[in-house]
Amino acid sequence: MMTRMSLDGLIFLLFGGVVFIVSGIVLENSSHNQAIDYKALYYPARCLIQQCDPYNVSEVLRVYQAENVVGSSDTAANKQAIARYIYLPTAFSFTIPFAALPWGTARTLWISLTISSLFFASLLIWDIGADYDPIVSGVLLGFLLANSEVIVALCNSTGIAVSLCVVAVWCFLRKRYLPIAILCMAFSLVIKPQDSGLVWLYFLLAGGVYRKRALQTLYTVCVLSLPVVLWVWYVAPSWIQEWHTNILVLSTNGGILDPGFASTLAHGRTGVISLQAVVSCFWDNSHIYNLASYLVCGTLLLIWSVQTLRLQFSVRRAWLALASIAAISILPVCHHLYDTKLLLLTVPACAMLWAKGGPIRWFALLVTAGGFVFTGDISLEILGILSKQPHMDTGGISGKLLTVVLIQPAPLALLAVAVFYLWAYARRAGEDSGVELAPRSQDHMTGGQESAA
Repeated sequence: MMTRMSLDGLIFLLFGGVVFIVSGIVLENSSHNQAIDYKALYYPARCLIQQCDPYNVSEVLRVYQAENVVGSSDTAANKQAIARYIYLPTAFSFTIPFAALPWGTARTLWISLTISSLFFASLLIWDIGADYDPIVSGVLLGFLLANSEVIVALCNSTGIAVSLCVVAVWCFLRKRYLPIAILCMAFSLVIKPQDSGLVWLYFLLAGGVYRKRALQTLYTVCVLSLPVVLWVWYVAPSWIQEWHTNILVLSTNGGILDPGFASTLAHGRTGVISLQAVVSCFWDNSHIYNLASYLVCGTLLLIWSVQTLRLQFSVRRAWLALASIAAISILPVCHHLYDTKLLLLTVPACAMLWAKGGPIRWFALLVTAGGFVFTGDISLEILGILSKQPHMDTGGISGKLLTVVLIQPAPLALLAVAVFYLWAYARRAGEDSGVELAPRSQDHMTGGQESAA
């Protein structure tokens, strides 16, 4: 039977979910860039169905202009974003069934899947966090959902990819619905491996039955992807060069994939939020900011990997590891604000440390909440309005620091989350806390006591 605290926590989550659904649909219907990120998936897939090169700009544009009613939102920049396909061919194994449908039907199904999958993933994470503190978990998750409407407005694939990853993690650690978990993680990897790849790596390094699950997932990825990869290679033998060219064009100075200082000023909080965006504010040189980002993130990843290989597996350690790697995943390569929904995986770790008590509970809550505030759609807009600087000087050190704080706070917040949970993981805080999963069922009890070493 649900307790009063559980009911209160669930109400917070449901309230955030209502805000997410309503604001997302309203924003999507009123946006000038309506479903633009989904168009960048749909029309290249339509192009492939018609046996033309999905990585060739002119061929994708021909399909787009032949099937789409040209509107005021079809600016040159939007057409570039739609026609320059930057996903790997593996993504077609998920998008082809949608592209076989008319645009209106496919768009409606995609939006419905985005909303329902992200909401369902949040419920599963709340199910974990409620074992420690249902109210803290509900408030954090409700806040995250209420600040996720842009992912619906753009119809970006991250909403589905991250949700599938989260569902797979829940199933793996609860030891339930394992075939579904493997399929969900596999589809997440074929859509956006840059989001879920390091989460998958955790299960590979964790050993035991979890390594088996990771290898089964990899096998499933190969089965799902091989037919479409061969298809792409047959239709577009030079797709690798074209894919590379598309990325380079969109990464040019001020482009949507450019993490440099010019892009930060041009796109603001809608631009790239990898660690390069912060370094570029001081050294706007790709060689410098890429190297600095890779060194920082590579060091964090190395420490995390050594800890994962060294420590005996436990579910509590797993959530600390996943909280850290969720933030690390976003920092080294090109990501945008919508990719930060992977921070869903930090909620169980935060609730666990909150239940432990002592000073660490406040650090956990502050860092996690800060990560949500500085990566949230509505919260960032409010912060931007409150701190608006009409004549901000970006020339000196103080001006550049102000640019980072006001325009690009997300990478710093993510770095704080990554470092904090990596520290907690390295100190084995989960094992030392003495907090066990609440034995609400025999399945949950065995999941909490499982050891795969």
